[in-house]
Amino acid sequence: MKVFAGNSNRLLAEAICNYLNLPLGRATVRRFADQEIFVEIQENVRGEDVFLVQSTSFPTNDHLMELLIMIDAMRRSSARRITAVLPYFGYARQDRKPGPRTPISAKLVANLITEAGADRVLTLDLHAGQIQGFFDIPTDNLYSVPILTRDIKEHYELENVMVVSPDVGGVVRARALAKRLDCQLAIVDKRRERAGESEVMNVIGDVTGKDCLLIDDIVDSGGTLCNAAEALLKNGATSVTAYITHGVLSGGAVARVTSSKLKELVITDSIQPTTAVQSAHNIRVISTANLIGEAINRTSQEESVSSLFD
Repeated sequence: MKVFAGNSNRLLAEAICNYLNLPLGRATVRRFADQEIFVEIQENVRGEDVFLVQSTSFPTNDHLMELLIMIDAMRRSSARRITAVLPYFGYARQDRKPGPRTPISAKLVANLITEAGADRVLTLDLHAGQIQGFFDIPTDNLYSVPILTRDIKEHYELENVMVVSPDVGGVVRARALAKRLDCQLAIVDKRRERAGESEVMNVIGDVTGKDCLLIDDIVDSGGTLCNAAEALLKNGATSVTAYITHGVLSGGAVARVTSSKLKELVITDSIQPTTAVQSAHNIRVISTANLIGEAINRTSQEESVSSLFD
């Protein structure tokens, strides 16, 4: 087994290798003057079980292209099996046709990864579960719930906690966490007028005197979270903390979060944190390295991955 990484999240790849007690594979991923990507694998991978760690985060297209070229390089170097490890799968929000003459980009990206030569895909908290079916190769979708549960138990008195879904679409995810914590569930009902903007309408559930935990898979602009936090506090919540798997945090999202009424935003390192995220006073990053590392180990050993979440 060998683990390699592109440029999107080398810190996570190194942490995964530390868990596996393996050196990170030697590879060069660089650009020519015109920004054309060049990849060179600098060690023998013939007959090896290869794992490529690459989040397709900003700049999404560059990191996706790096992944595709690395897969092709491994295939042409006679790797026995190639697993694309995508802690964050970009384009996942384009999983259906929202209107006429629009693409299903998540399916297109799945096709690109498959055609490049990947044999398996390993990812974390897909935005929509059906994206697993977009791949014509085996795909394991890991869940961050065990990591979040452990962190919540370390920081909160569970008898005063209420799990909150920031919208109706995230109820299944929030309910799974509430079940593990054995606590109540509330829902923020919102209406989105246009992409990137949301208006909170009302809160379903009694949050009076509760420490509310907003649970979601992606935080991008941060508008939904900040509006939801304000609505929960107006409805009597003691505090509001957000637990989000993928901290996309584009544009002015970090400034929006730091100036909001959120007590804390907790994200994972599925996307490498920027300097702004690291210096924000109310944003904290928790590691997924052990979870992904164990899933990689079990995949290589042909053992069950789903039993990680029993």
